[in-house]
Formats: sequence, C-alpha cells, structure tokens
Amino acid sequence: MNYLVVGLGNIGSKYENTRHNIGFDVVEEMAKRYDAKWEQDRLVLGANFKFKSRNFYLIKPTTYMNLSGRAVKYWYDKLKIQPENLLVIVDDLSLDFGKLRLRLKGSAGGHNGLKNIQELMGTGKYSRIKFGIGANYPRGRQVDFVLGQWSKEEQEEIPFLIDRCTDMAISYCTIGAKLTWEQFS
Repeated sequence: MNYLVVGLGNIGSKYENTRHNIGFDVVEEMAKRYDAKWEQDRLVLGANFKFKSRNFYLIKPTTYMNLSGRAVKYWYDKLKIQPENLLVIVDDLSLDFGKLRLRLKGSAGGHNGLKNIQELMGTGKYSRIKFGIGANYPRGRQVDFVLGQWSKEEQEEIPFLIDRCTDMAISYCTIGAKLTWEQFS
C-alpha cells in the first residue's frame, strides 16, 4: 500500500525554522527516523521508505507554498495514490501553538497552500494534520508571523512537537484515522 505524505513549506534557507515550514520539518523527521534520503525530483525534494508493509513517499514541494498543488497533484497521480492515502502536514493559525488536529476533509481555512491543492485536486477530501502555530501577532502582521522564526519559548518545545506530529502521521498511515484520533486526542 502506498502513502503520499506531503510536508508544506517554502524551499530555501531563509524559510528554515519558520512557522510556515513546520510541514517540511515533520517530513524531515520522518525521513530521518527511517533513514530515507532526500533527492531532487520533479517539483519536489522526495524521500521514501518502507514500514509495516507500507510504502511511504515523502515530498517537500519546491514550488513554494502557494503553488504546492502542482507537486501534490503530479505525485498523487504518478504514484496512483488512493484518496485516503494522501496526508498533508500544514501549519494552522487558528489552532493554539502545539495543538495537532487530524482532519479527513475540509476547507482550506484561508491557507494558500491548501487552497492551491484543493483547486488542482478538485476536492477537499484528503487528510491533513494541522499543526497549531497560534495567532500571536499584531493586526496586519500575519505574513511576518507565519514567515517568522519561532520564539525562544516555542523553540524549546518544537522538537517534542515535531516528534509527536511525526508519530501521528505514521500512526495514521499504519493504523488508520479512528485509532489515531483515539491515541492522539
């Protein structure tokens, strides 16, 4: 069984360790755990590994966040992924910092990366793990906040939260949504 796990973020060193790149951070941890090597491929940096009779295909789109749908659609089609085997990991302003939420479908919620995926896939029926980044920013400064570095306090918690989100993603792909909800709620 094939799973496509997409970490959303922006490519380039100026975006590393920013709130908007938490999806990249999670799939990087996944690859590290299973000794998967990243390689440049069409529209992505990709890595893959096998675990519990499942093939995990990890991608980090190189199209920048707002055009992530191009990479997701291409690899979804190429790998012949079933809709329930697509998992997108994304930052979410509407969730408190560190809160994780698994959703099997839904709207883009104002997130431009998810908007582009839904536009090109023609559906909102794909799973996602939303990683809460909070909304602790002054009015009109949303872009600076999401593209900004984690605060010192947040940086101390990030490794634990990335581990937890990685565990959640692996759980989703190996034991399914229902048991993952029960385990991580």
